[in-house]
Amino acid sequence: MEKEEYAIVLDYLPYGYPLEKKMIPMVQAIGKKNFTLLQIVPRRGTTFELKEEVYIGEGKRDKVLYILGRLPREKLTETAKGQLNEFVEKIVNEDEKRFVDFFNNAQAINTRLHQFELLPGFGKKHTKAILDSRDEKKFESFEDIKNRVAGVPDPKKAIEKRIIEELTEIQRNNLFIH
Repeated sequence: MEKEEYAIVLDYLPYGYPLEKKMIPMVQAIGKKNFTLLQIVPRRGTTFELKEEVYIGEGKRDKVLYILGRLPREKLTETAKGQLNEFVEKIVNEDEKRFVDFFNNAQAINTRLHQFELLPGFGKKHTKAILDSRDEKKFESFEDIKNRVAGVPDPKKAIEKRIIEELTEIQRNNLFIH
């Protein structure tokens, strides 16, 4: 898995976490590529805006002192949770090809369960219809999936919901979060 280069600010806590003794400033962020939830310690004297993109890769970082580590889902602030929804919607819109490729390449997890069935609203009938349709021709867009597979739930919304579920709840199988 590639390391994250950029993260999007979900929340900025200039006085740290309210219930913890340490008063170190903290940024809650999400990596753009792998959707890794991160706790970032900012450099002294810097401030952050919600939705701001910050460099967290190797080498000199302008605003980031260091990455404290992964952000436990139970520590997500309400502000961060709200930002998560917007972030996921934006990423799925901007990177439609990546998620349409999921529909073109998804595999069975085991003999009884297919990756499609982990998407909210998708069952065995949808799975079979998607597989039959993609065998004829690869999907080109979310719209293409909706047009070619009768009665399928909105694929874009289903992917967005699944990513949020994977970020905020423990899942047995993850499709998009590593």
